[in-house]
Amino acid sequence: MSSYWLYPIRIFPKTAFLNPSFMNIRPYKDRSDRNQLIALWQECGLVKPQNDPDKDINRKLRVNPELLLVGVLQNKIIASVMGGYEGHRGWINYLAVHPSQQRKGYGKLIMQAVEALIYAEGCAKINLQIRVGNETVAQFYRALGYCDDAVISLGKRLQQD
Repeated sequence: MSSYWLYPIRIFPKTAFLNPSFMNIRPYKDRSDRNQLIALWQECGLVKPQNDPDKDINRKLRVNPELLLVGVLQNKIIASVMGGYEGHRGWINYLAVHPSQQRKGYGKLIMQAVEALIYAEGCAKINLQIRVGNETVAQFYRALGYCDDAVISLGKRLQQD
């Protein structure tokens, strides 16, 4: 996806990359990013006993690895999003912004980046799931234009992590 590298130019003013207070959005780099990414997910409460983050990253790297994005601020990963597209619907998982960096627009920026990449693949609609009771996150997504769907989400575990 060569257009990805041009994408941040559409998000940020030209001077953004000269200013260390701007977050740089880029694809995940396995060897150098893994520990920081897992630490971010843990800090944000996204790691649950039923989900091994190492296995989740490994699975993602086999399918649409370019849709695993990280946001870097002053050489530290402060945001992430794991997008997906299987030909019918796009999906958002593991959106995280470090608690000390929340409410600064970084979540919106990394969402715009992954949405643009999924859209470029021909996707017409993106779905996401929020854990029950997480109304703060639901409001965040609603502010980005996501709507409650009249659906029931079901899941079936095929293997244990």
